[in-house]
Amino acid sequence: MDKILIFGGKGQLGQCLRAAAPHDDRLLFLSSSEADICDESRLTLLFKQYTPRIVINCAAYTAVDKAEDEVEAATLLNAHAPAVLAGVCKAHQTELVHISTDFVFGGNVTGWLAETDQTQPLGVYGQTKLDGEKAIQQIWERHVIIRTSWLYAEYGNNFVKTMMRLAQERDELRIVADQVGTPTYGMDLAKVILLLIDSPEREYGIYHYSNEGTASWYDFAHAILRMSHLDTRLVPIPTSAFPTKAQRPAYSVMDKSKIKAQFNIIIPHWRDSLQCCLEKILLG
Repeated sequence: MDKILIFGGKGQLGQCLRAAAPHDDRLLFLSSSEADICDESRLTLLFKQYTPRIVINCAAYTAVDKAEDEVEAATLLNAHAPAVLAGVCKAHQTELVHISTDFVFGGNVTGWLAETDQTQPLGVYGQTKLDGEKAIQQIWERHVIIRTSWLYAEYGNNFVKTMMRLAQERDELRIVADQVGTPTYGMDLAKVILLLIDSPEREYGIYHYSNEGTASWYDFAHAILRMSHLDTRLVPIPTSAFPTKAQRPAYSVMDKSKIKAQFNIIIPHWRDSLQCCLEKILLG
């Protein structure tokens, strides 16, 4: 049976993949302690042991603000590791699926962002993720890079869980209202990844995937609280009133036409997927 190795297997998206395919014996979920994707010799041993047909790389340094101070750590995991992984994949003729981010864009346009649009990262996190993309493209042609945005799920730590917790601790929350993008439910992305790896016909390259629709962080927070029946007061604020170490894109709504056409999928609206996720969280 063809093995599929999933790096970052205990992270948010890794847990979604496990939940989306609980009985798929092909999938081997590897945590960072079990598989260091920066270590070429360790990876080579893993590849020899399992001879994987496909590798899915969900591992990443995702602390956007900390990355501004921890440049070396972010570069190691987001740029160097994908290059090492691509090299080992090439040596073993293994296809590579790699998860990237909307933060590779600068947020200075107002139209939907296509895969071919100019990238312009605003911070260390976005730049290192873009460097990882470029390394993969240069090293190994049999790759699929999926850029996603505002990822959340019932697993791990994310904006949805943070809003629900803070709403129960505070009477008022001030939320940025002038950064616009699209939330992505991890289970929806996981199902698309599973569809992709089983598709007999697919083009290699970059794809965009998020849920449908657009939202500001304020819109997202408002929907989370309303659907959770939490009545904490929300106050919309501009980005300038909430300074952070790293600059975020003001607009990063991605065009999903390519992935929809390639895999003949219908993408749920973010509000519908949020409702599904909240039902799972509230049920425990």
